[in-house]
Parts: sequence; C-alpha cells; structure tokens
Amino acid sequence: MIELTDLRTMDMKVVSLGSHPGIIQAMLDYDFLIKKQQPSVIAIIASGRKSERYFWGESEVIIPVVSRLEQLSSAQREKITAVINVQSARRVLSSTKQALECLPNVKIITVFAEQTPETHSLELAHITSKRDVLLIGPSSVGLLVPGYLKLGAIGGTQHKQLSAAGIFDAGDTAVVSTSGGIVNELIHTVTRSGLGVSFALAIGGDRFPMVTPAEAMLLAEHDSQTERVVFFGELGGSDEYEIAKLREERVLTKELIVYIAGTVAELFETPPQFGHAKALAETYDESAAAKKIALSKSGAVVCEEFANIATVLRERVQHERVVTTATIGERQKSIITSHLSGDKNDDVYLLGRELLQTVESNGVASLVLSMLLGFQVESKRAIDFTDYVLRLLVDHGPYVSGALNTIVTARAGKDMVSSLAAGLLTVGPRFGGAINAAADNWLRGVVFETPAHQFIEDFSLKGGIIPGIGHKKYRLDLPDPRIQALMQFGGNKNNDRYLYYARSIEAITTTKKNNLILNVDGMIAAVMLDILESELGYTPEQLQELVDIEFFNAFFVLSRSIGFTAHYLDQRRHDEGLFRLSDKDVRYLE
Repeated sequence: MIELTDLRTMDMKVVSLGSHPGIIQAMLDYDFLIKKQQPSVIAIIASGRKSERYFWGESEVIIPVVSRLEQLSSAQREKITAVINVQSARRVLSSTKQALECLPNVKIITVFAEQTPETHSLELAHITSKRDVLLIGPSSVGLLVPGYLKLGAIGGTQHKQLSAAGIFDAGDTAVVSTSGGIVNELIHTVTRSGLGVSFALAIGGDRFPMVTPAEAMLLAEHDSQTERVVFFGELGGSDEYEIAKLREERVLTKELIVYIAGTVAELFETPPQFGHAKALAETYDESAAAKKIALSKSGAVVCEEFANIATVLRERVQHERVVTTATIGERQKSIITSHLSGDKNDDVYLLGRELLQTVESNGVASLVLSMLLGFQVESKRAIDFTDYVLRLLVDHGPYVSGALNTIVTARAGKDMVSSLAAGLLTVGPRFGGAINAAADNWLRGVVFETPAHQFIEDFSLKGGIIPGIGHKKYRLDLPDPRIQALMQFGGNKNNDRYLYYARSIEAITTTKKNNLILNVDGMIAAVMLDILESELGYTPEQLQELVDIEFFNAFFVLSRSIGFTAHYLDQRRHDEGLFRLSDKDVRYLE
C-alpha cells in the first residue's frame, strides 16, 4: 500500500470513471483554492459528449471526455496517478480492473458507488493487495490530504463548505470514519478545536471494505505528519478488535481517539440493522459496548458521546493555529465557449494570440487550416497543401448545381448572401460532399485493414458509387492533370498509407471501367489524411473525429464560396434579368 508521504510529493493527476459534476467540480474548487496551477482532473470516462465544462475559480475550463480509457494517449495514461470511480455498482469491478490494467502509475482509487457486490469488493481488494495501490470504498466519499489532494466528495461539495472547513493547510490529526457523512463532521470538529487535519479517509459502510479500518490506522502510523487519529466506528463486524490487537502489540503507537456508534441497539430485543451493511450486531462481541471496552483496554481514548471528541481535541492544542483562508467570487457559466477567438483585456484574441499578431504571422492558407483545426499550425507541408486545395477548388464552371443556384438567385434580384446561401444549400452527398465521405472510407479501410477487393465488394452489395472514385471526362488514357499536381504532396512519413489504399481501390475499379479513376475529391482526402497523420501527429481516432464533424468538406465549402460569390457579382454586373427555362428546355410527359 502506498504511503501518504509519497502522495504529498506527487503531481497528482486524476481520471474520473463516470461523470459526477458535483464531485468533480468540488475537486476542482479545492485544487484552485490551494493554488494549484492546473486542475488535477485531466479526463472523464463517459459517453454522450466529448467534453464537460467546469469552473476554475471564476473562469471556466474544459475537461475532455472519452468513452474508454484506451482512447487516452499513452502520455496521458502515464500521468494519471489517481482514479475516482463514480460509476454504478454493477460496473465497479470491470471499470476498476480496467483502470488497474491501463494506468501503470495509478496509486490510489476511490469507489463512490453503494451496494457494490461483496464478491466484487473482495476481488478488487485481493488484486490491489499485490500492488502499491490504495483502494478505498465502496460507498466512500473519498480521501482528503490537505494542501495536496481531495479525491471525492469528502470535505464538502460546495466551495463555501471547503473554505469554511479549514482544510487548506495540513495538520497533525488524522480522521478515519466508516460513515461518509460523519467524516465531514469530524473534519470540522478537528479544525474548530484548533487542530489541523493530516488526512481524512472515508472507509465506507459496506460489510467488506476494500481498505479496512486497521489498514487505515497503519496508514496513519506510517505517516510522519500524523500524531493522532480520530476514529468513528460502528457496531457490527470485528475491525475494532484488529485495531486493539495491533495497539497491544505496539504496531500502532499513535494516540487514538474513538467514538463507536450504535449503543442504542442494546435497547432492542432483536438486533436492528442500521444504515450501513456492516452496522448490525448479531453477537455481544459485535456490539458498540464490547468494542469500546476492547479499545479502551488497548489504550485508546474512548468517547462515550460524540461531542466529547471536541473536548478531548481541545486539550491537545498547544498553540494557536494559523489557518489559510481562500474564497471564490461570484461566477456564472458562459452560454458559448470558443477555443478560437474572443476578447481578453479589451483586446481581440485569435488562436491564443492578439489578433494582429496572429494575422501578421499567417498567410491565408495557414490561417484557414489553423482555424479549422483549432490551433496554430506550423507545418509548411500542411499549409502548402491547404493553399493548393483552396485554389484548386475555387470554381469548376457555372454548370454545377451550386453555381447554377447562385446564378438563378442572383438573376432573380436577390442579394449576395441569399444567392450564396442558395448555392451552398446544394452542397451534399452528390455535390461537394465527396471529400469527407472519401476520407471516411480510406480511413476505415486502413484502420480495419480491409483488403481493397473486399472494400469494393462491400460497396457493390450496398449499391451506389464509391465517393472519390470516378469521373465523367477523365479516364486512364486521358488522365486528370489535377491528380498529377496533387501527387506532388505525396511522400509523407507514414508511407502515404491512405493514398496507397485509395490507389489500390483505383487499381481494381479501373479494370471494370476505365473512367473509375481516383478523382480530385478522393485524392484530396487521401493526401490530407496522410499529412494530418505524419505532419501534425493525428491518431486514427482523432482523424475519425475530424471526419465525423465534416472537417474535410470545409475546404470545398470555403473555396467554392469564393467561386459562388464571383458568379453572383458576375451576374449582377451584366444583369441579364430573370432566369427562365424555355418550353424546349422542359419535356412534359403524360
């Protein structure tokens, strides 16, 4: 089991298994109030969204959300030293085991869920007993190491509660409790008595806790900062006898101040079951009275009433303790968050820098690519390719649906925005949307290692054309010059694996028909995938995310918007009047 001295020397990084906004926010508030530079929680494992917003003081931070631990980068997994598991009881075993397998440097895990199957708790306790990991729970509100770590709801879930508790500075009194509610009462009792908390641990009230009260006492015994322990126990079970035995054997030597709840049970004819699974005394030895006697004989200070704990603690105060205070002002969640731009100190910022700095250090292509990706791109290869694509796609004549719609709308006397919108509204699967669809196909084919012939067979079974393949004019014996021009951007560090895959598809489709060549859309998609992967370090998962948000189609939309606008201006300059088809242009079929 890890020792607290080790925890105090670590830069604790936490992952939350499941999302519990109240607990996570309280942990971030504690981080901020003890003046950490960054939040300790670096990721949330949940489904349904890609990120969650939380307050960092009075401002806001984004915590990334992924559905599986494996989706975190190896660097992130290496950093994580603590886990809070707030998933349901039925998932505790599988998710905790997965965390132990995926996170090589994890040192502490706390399990929040109640009613975790006892066999699951025992299995997890057995697994972690062989590793240098402190596993707390189930039904635990967590661990508090003042000035260093708050893992769970322990200490409070509101920043005002944290400020009032006096838990920003480490003290010399440990708090251990089987009750999550009482652990907070004890923390306040210690600090209001004039002492400070060295650490506080909520064991949880289940019959088989993953860390036992005796193990928690050993944690305190080995902690050089702890001089005494305040312990809240209950009737039921035999944990207190193990503590008494260790004290008698002088394994536990530090002062122990104890309150055992449940004396009232002796007034009932049959043993009552209290709120916790373990809180049931079926024999005299499990009663609160018997435990008090055993602990008293071992030299512990046993309090007959809960309020007596404060009296005992005040007697231990040797000097007035200086308590650090910190507060968080009023705060309100923003309606919109932007990673791209905004005002800062009355100046406009773009991509993390003052607007003019960003503009002056970027050309059009680098600014476009940086804005689309959400960060400043420095790769010359990526920027040059973007520049070429934007120029290449700007206009392919007035024949296509987007340009035609723009022209018709302009000739109807509508304004520029309306005409441009009319053209853009035609962009879709049959016009302009093939770049993104092709990127999706090449990416999936490479990632899943689908043979080219199987890929084509799957498409044939579904019917329809393959996005990125085929051209009305160009064919094998009349190659598209634009394809040759785009090929100059090949030769990437990943061996052009996406371009190679697209070409392997083309090698088969052209045997069926010589115009089923890799077209401009397919080529742009393949080369862009290769550049993003080799030049900017994108993983297949990150590339798939770009596909999902239609990143690849953005190049067509942006570039062709210039062409549509030009067609609008061209029509308004010449003003040929309302567009109307003649009778010869329409054939009526009865």
